Amino acid sequence: MRSRSVKRTPGWRTGRVRLRASGPRARKAGRTRSTGTAPRTASTRGHDDGFDEAEAPVERPSAGVGQGAAAVVSAGLGIVALTGSWVGTIASARTSLVGQLETSSSASVAKQVEAVYGNAWHATALVGGAFALVALLIGAFVLARPAFGAPGRVQAPWIKSVAWAGVALGIIGLLLAVAKYLDLFMGLPSTS
Repeated sequence: MRSRSVKRTPGWRTGRVRLRASGPRARKAGRTRSTGTAPRTASTRGHDDGFDEAEAPVERPSAGVGQGAAAVVSAGLGIVALTGSWVGTIASARTSLVGQLETSSSASVAKQVEAVYGNAWHATALVGGAFALVALLIGAFVLARPAFGAPGRVQAPWIKSVAWAGVALGIIGLLLAVAKYLDLFMGLPSTS
């Protein structure tokens, strides 16, 4: 008596394992055990999975990848707005250099301090405020996006959390930038 080989294939919809008989008896009967259909031939190869083509899974891009990336960018820009950036450092150094070149040595100490340090501090505040504003806008866009998207599609909770973090960091960074620019936070010392 010959033994029959059985192939285990995962079920497409149910995740259950289907048994497919393949042996001399299965070939002789012209049927397979799992679907009860005729075996594959050259004309039906690839189409004998027991499901119609209309039921075949449709490949869709992952939902929310762009929103998740935007939320992470928003949070990152909020952190940069609080901690400072290379662009802010360069703007500050350039403004300080321009202040040194334009201020004569006979100018008062208050004018020299304002030109060399005050304007550089304000440039840093402007760059930080720009980063904070962009972080705030991107985070708000990510949070508002589901209202304009496909109905019934829910935004992933982690995307909302990261976007809220970006909005919060953007607001804090914007408030600090305004306070630095208006000399409410760490203003210049008096030179009298």
